[in-house]
Amino acid sequence: MAIKKLAFMASGSGTNFENIVREIHSGRLQAQASVLLCDKPGAGVLDRARRLGVPAALIDRKDFASKAEFEDALTKRIESAEADFIVLAGYMRILSADFVRRFWGRILNIHPSLLPAFPGAHGIRDAYEAGAAVTGVTVHFVDTGVDTGPIILQQSVPRLPEDTLETLETRVHAAEYELYPRALQLLAAGQVRIPPRA
Repeated sequence: MAIKKLAFMASGSGTNFENIVREIHSGRLQAQASVLLCDKPGAGVLDRARRLGVPAALIDRKDFASKAEFEDALTKRIESAEADFIVLAGYMRILSADFVRRFWGRILNIHPSLLPAFPGAHGIRDAYEAGAAVTGVTVHFVDTGVDTGPIILQQSVPRLPEDTLETLETRVHAAEYELYPRALQLLAAGQVRIPPRA
């Protein structure tokens, strides 16, 4: 089985990124972390990449006249890294339809809810405020909608009677750290059907 190369895209502190890279280093995930692309100057994920020995590049949207030029720069880096899959790990920008179509079936995201319930930027908070008895985590392919792509894996997280928003967040994030590498290993092993092009 050929080792799959992963390009990561992140905007924040990079906890999911670091967790996945540590799974690679341990041998539990048969993949290679080829590059990290970050769109936010000073983001903690850049420090994590340096510590973990993953090549990293800051590609700041402000440096480009248009979204198309910005995404062209991302595309060049992804292609030069020969990435098989693009792993969104706390990447906070909406990707254009052109970018998604270019890499169809190769972009993955993790979302902190059991999609299709509670899509959008505040999945944990929305589930908590709605009084949902169960929430969870979803790893899915990215399509041209927001949190609407084909689902790869899900893991439920029950809401406990004593949960605060903060304790629920902690448990949902722990589920993310378990589920994302598992989904990537299934992909690397060829055990996930790539969705047909939309």
